[in-house]
Amino acid sequence: MSTSTATPEAPDLARENAVFRKVVLRIVPFLVLCYVFSYLDRVNVGFAKLQMSDDLGLSEAAYGLGAGLFFIGYFLFEVPSNLMLQRIGARTWIARIMITWGLVSGSFMFVTDETTFYALRFLLGAAEAGFYPGVILYCTYWFPSHRRARVIAMFMSAIPVAGIFGNPLSGWIMDAFHGKNGWQGWQWMFLLEAIPAILIGVACLFYLDNGVRGAKWLSDDEKGIVEAALAKDTAHQKHGGAWDGFRDPKVWLMCLIYFCFVMGQYALTFWMPTFVKSTGIDDTLTIGVLSAVPFLAALVAMNLFGRSADKRRERRWHLVIPSLMGAVGFSLAAGWSGSTTLSLIALSCAAAGVLTCAPLFWSLPTAFLGGTAAAAGLAVINSVGNLAGFVSPYMIGALKDATGSAEIPMYVLALSLVIGAAAVLTTKKQVVNR
Repeated sequence: MSTSTATPEAPDLARENAVFRKVVLRIVPFLVLCYVFSYLDRVNVGFAKLQMSDDLGLSEAAYGLGAGLFFIGYFLFEVPSNLMLQRIGARTWIARIMITWGLVSGSFMFVTDETTFYALRFLLGAAEAGFYPGVILYCTYWFPSHRRARVIAMFMSAIPVAGIFGNPLSGWIMDAFHGKNGWQGWQWMFLLEAIPAILIGVACLFYLDNGVRGAKWLSDDEKGIVEAALAKDTAHQKHGGAWDGFRDPKVWLMCLIYFCFVMGQYALTFWMPTFVKSTGIDDTLTIGVLSAVPFLAALVAMNLFGRSADKRRERRWHLVIPSLMGAVGFSLAAGWSGSTTLSLIALSCAAAGVLTCAPLFWSLPTAFLGGTAAAAGLAVINSVGNLAGFVSPYMIGALKDATGSAEIPMYVLALSLVIGAAAVLTTKKQVVNR
């Protein structure tokens, strides 16, 4: 009579999978909803530009500078915000972030010149600082590393979802409400798209739990299963103080990699409507609908890659391949700018590659950081990496003004992604493939 050693473990694994499915269904859809409106309020300035630049007399470089100033405020307040989240709890702090960014975002309807535009972009970044790395940190409270890539990919699906639904919505609002009550379409867009963030921020206070122990929707047995999986997973992590998150060389390598990926990400989100318009499309709603196509491709790609990375417990090549896809997409977009159809194909390739990189990237630093070191380290990586959100839109606008060429910025973005891919290959396989 034979006995399989795997048999006794099968029911335990099935039970564990069932518990984590329950956790996913409870937490992830709500966080996705939060991030959809976060991202929409961050990047809807790309649509406002189609009308606002003429109304306020903004040059391409001035728009790019204002779009990028968001990330200066983000950079300065990111680490303190993440440390506050760890100290007072995710429920209260994420609610605070959402409510304040909704109020600031709605205030953009009162922009009258470059100065107020710059000031509000900076304040929006300060208000939102800590949300994204805070959610990444929050995921480490609930999911072991080998389940995290798929979860973060689901969470970051909010970026293409915001593009798929937000771009047509922004275009429709700007067309349908233009001139009503004496306001321009872009003013209505800022006002109406800010309201959901405030409402969801209030909902956070009632819906989110700070951790496993406080989750009334889990039984004691289910809590034990989650906590046991987390304890086993975090045994190899570096747990230390906030300063440990700053001085770890691997953290700064992560900063470089993420900076390269973010260069491409925000080029797409801030300039996508302009890219589409440059192919010969003038109608705002049509631009919105066509701008959603690359984000739809990204939604599919990022979830397929995330599922594959967790199944194979492999991270590096699952990052390198999409980053090179993004580089190819930007390079083709530079040569196909005269055709709407070909441009959309190239931009879809770029979006699928670039936006897939972000959720897979975060499985790298969360594999070796834990405790307060994780709170500080993740915030450092996100804040430094997101400085590319300042560099990228400003670089595109400045190069377009200086050279009159839309192709040169595309090649610069492609080069950035190639550098990021090369940096990923320098990471140690045994550290990141867990």
